[in-house]
Amino acid sequence: MKSIKELMNLSGRTAFVTGGAGHIGMAFCETLAEAGANIAVLDISSDRVSETATALSNNFSVKTMGLTVDLADEATVIASPQQVVDELGSLDILINCAAFVGTSGLSGWVTPFEEQSIDTWRAALETNLTAAFALIQAATPHLRKSGHGSVVNIGSTYGVVGPDMSLYEGTSMGNPAAYAASKGGLTQLTRWLATTLAPDIRVNCISPGGITRGQPEEFVKRYETRTPLKRMGTEEDMKGALLYLASDLSSYVTGQNLLVDGGWTAW
Repeated sequence: MKSIKELMNLSGRTAFVTGGAGHIGMAFCETLAEAGANIAVLDISSDRVSETATALSNNFSVKTMGLTVDLADEATVIASPQQVVDELGSLDILINCAAFVGTSGLSGWVTPFEEQSIDTWRAALETNLTAAFALIQAATPHLRKSGHGSVVNIGSTYGVVGPDMSLYEGTSMGNPAAYAASKGGLTQLTRWLATTLAPDIRVNCISPGGITRGQPEEFVKRYETRTPLKRMGTEEDMKGALLYLASDLSSYVTGQNLLVDGGWTAW
């Protein structure tokens, strides 16, 4: 029987993390690298991609590579899994962490429903859902060969439950329909893929709750009151869930959506 250390050991495997230079994505890269995996970092900013890949290599002595990719560029997305295999030798773990959160300059995002833009809706679904579909499809032949193929999609509590809009009153924050719909779609895609790619590839989802990141004080207070554990989450809170689903610790787990939300969806 394998020890816990053996089950969580990712030495010799390669993890591909989209959004890997972002807040949660970087925490995921660090987690996987600490467990021994080589890391391919994909993000839209070439500077942040390069910095992240270099830091991972220096801090954890693993092989790394960076890919600067706009997930709306279908051809580049589809080509990226083969690039990872060519440079790092395999593709064993795929983490779909990149997300459209309305920072592209498009209008019609954090506005009343009647004013939400169809163009922005399409952009959110393209990044949050369509790109994940295309990337998993392109990675499937490589993940099948792995013997440990694992896909972890990053959803959201708002892909599971409706928003409490009272949290946002008096702030510039909001909760667009496209974000919820795309994350809900990603969760259901997880279930569909789990049954169709089995037994060679496991597919699971992590749905984080709200992550503290300098939000207005009134929002934070409302959120903490609404949460059983009485605080917002941190990137560190996501590390254990990610390592569990990416490694052999969860070798008999597929098709699941693990909510890491401080109990937000429990009531």
